[in-house]
Amino acid sequence: MADTTTNPIHPPVAAAAQSAQPVFVRAIGLFDGTMIVVGSMIGSGVFIVASDITRQTGSAGGLLLTWIVTGLLTIAAALSYGELAALFPHAGGQYIYLREAYSPLWGFLYGWTLFLVIQTGTIAAVAVGFARYLGVLFPSISPSAWIIPPLALGSKYAISLSLQQVVGVVMVIFLTFLNMQGVRLGKLIQNIFTSAKTLSLLGLILLCVFVARNAAAISDNFGHFWAVRDAQPIEPGANFLRSFIPTVTAASGAFGLFVAFGVSQVGSLFSADAWNNIGFTAAEVKNPKRDVALSMAFGTIIVITLYVLANLAYLCALPLAQIQNAPDDRVASAALQAVFGPAGAAIMAVAIIISTFGCNNGLILAGARVSYAMAKDGLFFRSTGTLNKKGVPASALIYQCVWIVILILLRTRHVSAAGAVTYGNLYSDLLEYVVFSVLIFYALTIAGIFVLRSKRPDLERPYRAFGYPFVPALYIVSALAIMFVLLLYKTQTAWPGLVIVLLGVPVYLLWSRAGTPEKA
Repeated sequence: MADTTTNPIHPPVAAAAQSAQPVFVRAIGLFDGTMIVVGSMIGSGVFIVASDITRQTGSAGGLLLTWIVTGLLTIAAALSYGELAALFPHAGGQYIYLREAYSPLWGFLYGWTLFLVIQTGTIAAVAVGFARYLGVLFPSISPSAWIIPPLALGSKYAISLSLQQVVGVVMVIFLTFLNMQGVRLGKLIQNIFTSAKTLSLLGLILLCVFVARNAAAISDNFGHFWAVRDAQPIEPGANFLRSFIPTVTAASGAFGLFVAFGVSQVGSLFSADAWNNIGFTAAEVKNPKRDVALSMAFGTIIVITLYVLANLAYLCALPLAQIQNAPDDRVASAALQAVFGPAGAAIMAVAIIISTFGCNNGLILAGARVSYAMAKDGLFFRSTGTLNKKGVPASALIYQCVWIVILILLRTRHVSAAGAVTYGNLYSDLLEYVVFSVLIFYALTIAGIFVLRSKRPDLERPYRAFGYPFVPALYIVSALAIMFVLLLYKTQTAWPGLVIVLLGVPVYLLWSRAGTPEKA
């Protein structure tokens, strides 16, 4: 069925002109939408971040409470977004919501940050994660198996090409090509891999609880559920702040606990992100006014339930100290090694390979729809606002692919006091920077519900935000509290994220003067 929705800002065009152009194909049902949400959310984070969370909170109870708080926040956000998704069932999702609630500038700043870092950086990270775990099965796929050794680009940056990077690049290009063949193929891939990864995660949970069940670990973790052990110090994020606020741990009383839980949300919230991606594809959903909101709700509830159960399973298999000190933070691999010995690492690698492949398919499919919507408003490259014969924004997919490949190839360069040079990944730094900004956009978007009810009370609202005004307000207050902690204790990553967002202001001014909105 052709997409008959119109851009809220621009008038509809004549049916004859519309029929001459390729149109979005409405092929995504409720199950497909839920699979896009689940598949985009579950990457590799749930298998890794438990180590960092337990080092910050210092207890088994802290680990589970962190995930429960993340779950409540994520579900509250998804239930709130449902109202906006039903109001504006168009390609672009959150970009459209911010544009309509505030102004085109706010929509652009979100789309700019999404393209520059949020979506593309996540895809790059997941692609390299896919290659890294493929390297467990095939050791020749190594980060040090150079095709082009690192070439310095100044003192802080470099570019390189290792066999691991090649695998990541090929994965991104392959999935981009597949998604250019139409949304039906994209959703089929998503359904298959999301089903497989969900079953893999369920299998991990059952193995840890029933096969790897460790009486000593259970006694240690649940017998000392709230006892804070070996919690790492959390220092103020800037030197000038050390005169005003203390270095704390989770054992430093109420304020220390508040800071520890705020900082620990970085890993868990990032692992639970991308639940909003189904909104980007609303123009291809069969019944968008109903199914986008339901897909967000069902998908987030499924994933958060699995995440909490997975971390409960880790506590049944491993003592807290082993979780805190798992090699390379691979908690899930350590748990499976308790069952299968050395073969556990290979089994876990297969599960993560499946998970990351499905995750990137969903992210690649959805992300290009935002660039398409921006181009329709004259705020991105004009060609990205077109559809190919298959009814997908192929040009937007190509632009997205090119930038992801660049992010995979670019490296950060660190020189120690002794002169030793090590290399990191640029996308890792960028993703760490924008966690703070992502929370800002989520809070602004949910605040948009209040704004739109005031500005445009007569709009038809097929779905109203659950628990309004209390649930949306609770999310906003909680997000502001986490941002407050990050500003104080993660200052070095919070402010660069703001800079990335604000760099979009002059870009918007230039683009808005040069571009003209298309009649969509």
